[in-house]
Amino acid sequence: MLAALSIRDIVLIDKLDLEFGEGLSALTGETGAGKSILLDALSLALGGRGDASLVRRGAEQGQVTATFELASDHPVFALLSENGIALEDAVLILRRLQGNDGRSRAFINDMSVSVQLLRQVGRALVEIHGQHDERALIDPSGHRDLVDAFGGLERDAAQVEARYEAWVDADAAMLRHESEVAAARANADYLSHALDELRTIAPEPGEEEALSARRQLMMNAEKIAADLNEALDAIQGEGTAGARLASALRRIERQAAASGAGPEGASPLTPVAEALERVLSETETARETIEQTLAATAFEPSDLERAEERLFALRALARKHRVPVDALPALMEKLEADLAAITTSETRAAELAKAATEARGAYEKAALALSKARGKAARKLDKDVAGELAPLKLEKARFLTQLDTVDVDEGGPSGIDRISFFVAANPGTEPGPMMKVASGGELARFILALKVVLASRGSAPTLIFDEVESGVGGATAAAVGERLAGLGESVQVLAVTHAPQVAALARGHLRIAKEAVSTSNGEAMTTRVAVLEGVERREEVARMLAGQTITDEARAAADRLMRKSA
Repeated sequence: MLAALSIRDIVLIDKLDLEFGEGLSALTGETGAGKSILLDALSLALGGRGDASLVRRGAEQGQVTATFELASDHPVFALLSENGIALEDAVLILRRLQGNDGRSRAFINDMSVSVQLLRQVGRALVEIHGQHDERALIDPSGHRDLVDAFGGLERDAAQVEARYEAWVDADAAMLRHESEVAAARANADYLSHALDELRTIAPEPGEEEALSARRQLMMNAEKIAADLNEALDAIQGEGTAGARLASALRRIERQAAASGAGPEGASPLTPVAEALERVLSETETARETIEQTLAATAFEPSDLERAEERLFALRALARKHRVPVDALPALMEKLEADLAAITTSETRAAELAKAATEARGAYEKAALALSKARGKAARKLDKDVAGELAPLKLEKARFLTQLDTVDVDEGGPSGIDRISFFVAANPGTEPGPMMKVASGGELARFILALKVVLASRGSAPTLIFDEVESGVGGATAAAVGERLAGLGESVQVLAVTHAPQVAALARGHLRIAKEAVSTSNGEAMTTRVAVLEGVERREEVARMLAGQTITDEARAAADRLMRKSA
């Protein structure tokens, strides 16, 4: 509920701090006292349109702060969380600064926010009805939600929304597949030709690097072979080091055999012979390696030509498809998959079409069931509202929930129903939208009847009715007061009223008045608000009954009215 309202330098208000309680509170005062200023100030804090004219003359800026105490599960907290605003408790403070240059700033719990977000939060917290600009129940965009709330259909509506989204997703998947297949079919000849080229060449992963290395080796093979042959000549043949070492080894072996054993039983030449054998063995190994390498590097001129042709063909094909050579095998697989998709597309298309049809059918079933339930809820709503109209001096008026059903294919996440509230204020007239048909006072009473029927369903925690009793008096005004008091049992209600029957039924009573104050520039008018209790409250109710001169009879009548509310 709205717990407090603080106003600084707004129009005629220089400084004002108000506290509000639960139930019905009445705001009274003579015409022109500043009740509308109070509502303008609150509207500013709720994200209403700002204007430099709202700033009190002589002040640089005006400020309005509205403090709300809410249930911890109120939907507004989810909205704030989505916008990165976390709250430690269930107290919400909306603040608006309005400069005399036309610029304004908005804050929620001292965090700077956009006016748009402030307006969204404000609409979730307060509804203003009657002689004021903001009429929450007039906008047809919210009527469907109210019918759903009245009929307890929120879960059914959520199911329809989920099935609509599933249908949209299934349709999108089907259309996407059809588009892909159409594009593939348009390129089928190209795909087939490109795939034949790739299959002819049959590229392999890493082939470019291997061919490049092989080509480089063959281009240098002649020089490599000459160097290898020179090395081979150095270790074999007559007069080479290898031949001389072999000859020396034979002589040393003969000397070792002829000289006999030494003191330790072995010839001193034996180690020399073993060392030479090792050298000759390594020399033989080197010779074999050189011969193997010569054989490996030996090639025909046509080998180089073939390697170059394949390498150049691979690179040309890669340039044609604008991919690296190593990506050609993957490209070939993709083209094969694309061509295969064309072949299997009819089967897949049929599967997706079936899924889309089933999703549409599920949505249609849920939407039709919800539409039927909405029709039933709408008829009951009309009946219940009709029961509230007679006591509000609207006995000849009609209230009608207009429900238009569209084709399933024109439906949306909220179903297939277009719902708006129509009224016929006078007999013989055709029902029309409330905003266009009803006068200000009638409109406020229609809305009051609606809010009484809806009670706490789909309602903001604070309701403000601005002169809802306009154009009526006596028993009708009393009926208005009784209904406002009844609403106050479930939500907070603030009633700006000229009806003593309404004021007498309120739990809280605020009197708004203008008074002259002295300033540096002379005398100025300012708006003041007083909290009335006891005798002061009785005097105000008596004034509302009698006018300027309060009589004892008026006081007695005020006592009677107030005793009824006790």
